[in-house]
Amino acid sequence: MKELFIKETITYDGRQLSSHWAYRNFGIQGESIVSFRGPCRVELTEMVDIKDVLSNSPIFSTDMLHFIIEHFDLDLEKTIVRQRLLIATLKDIITEKSGAVLSRYGDDLFFQNRKLTVSIATLTPVSTMIHTGVNVTGKDAPVPAIGLAEIGLDPEEIEDVGRSLLSEYVKEYEQIKMARCKVRGVR
Repeated sequence: MKELFIKETITYDGRQLSSHWAYRNFGIQGESIVSFRGPCRVELTEMVDIKDVLSNSPIFSTDMLHFIIEHFDLDLEKTIVRQRLLIATLKDIITEKSGAVLSRYGDDLFFQNRKLTVSIATLTPVSTMIHTGVNVTGKDAPVPAIGLAEIGLDPEEIEDVGRSLLSEYVKEYEQIKMARCKVRGVR
């Protein structure tokens, strides 16, 4: 699995959840996790979470740390489990760097009942994908939100959260693949 941290600002608008996004835009062929920072503006027409569409809840943030993951299998349930692993790992990293006591409910992180993340897992014709966005600031969000800056992380530490999650997710993924290969079958 390949990882890439992009230094330039990119606005996440939902169109990044399309097969081969990392390959088409950055030459990364195969399974990947890509991180970048930028605003988030997902209109209802681009949303894949039908619950949010039905409740007329567009996603917006002025500044987020984004992660786009693509796995080339078609098992959405497995990808949702991967998404939960990503969020649990993210929680550990943020807690270690900030000392903040975070709560995890499903695929979202909260600090003092304010939402820190958004996340979705979906299926494409050839792969499964995950998007997770972590608020850098909760300012102007459509729900009670908080950001990494508001829990005490400076810009360098915020970038380090991104880079750490990239490497930890790849490490977990590779270890899971190796764990499959070390056991004998039972009857």
